[in-house]
Amino acid sequence: MAGGIIGPYFFKNDEGHNVTVNGDRYRALITNFFIPELNNHDVQELWFQQDGATCHTARATIDLLKDTFGDRLISRFGPVNWPPRSCDLTPLDYFLWGYVKSLVYADKPQTLDPLEDNIRRVIADIRPQMLEKVIENWTSRLDYIRASRGSPMPEIIFKM
Repeated sequence: MAGGIIGPYFFKNDEGHNVTVNGDRYRALITNFFIPELNNHDVQELWFQQDGATCHTARATIDLLKDTFGDRLISRFGPVNWPPRSCDLTPLDYFLWGYVKSLVYADKPQTLDPLEDNIRRVIADIRPQMLEKVIENWTSRLDYIRASRGSPMPEIIFKM
């Protein structure tokens, strides 16, 4: 969101080992980490957008997110159905992942600890001004899609 990034969050078991994401772990992230972080924000104005990963779209997950965001949930099986493979309209896809990866891997970390440290550092260094530009770019992309009646974007350009 424009005010900052909540996270990063690393999925680990009780012994501190990395684990894959499943529905239960994703809901635990939302319940124990994400929603408490939202207490500093007016959630009545926030929209939540997620992709169509199975752990994101399980009925229990959608119900949990609806409890927090109501009809302001953009997700497969949510109140606002997000079109699949819409990377040109998803800020995490068209900006954040590429930006973070370019900096995180710059020193070629060889193990998970330095990789996680790099991720934490890069995320912490992203300023609200940059996120505001991302949102401005996102709204221009939406305006283009709306004006072109859903036509694909001829060029995906991100302007900072």
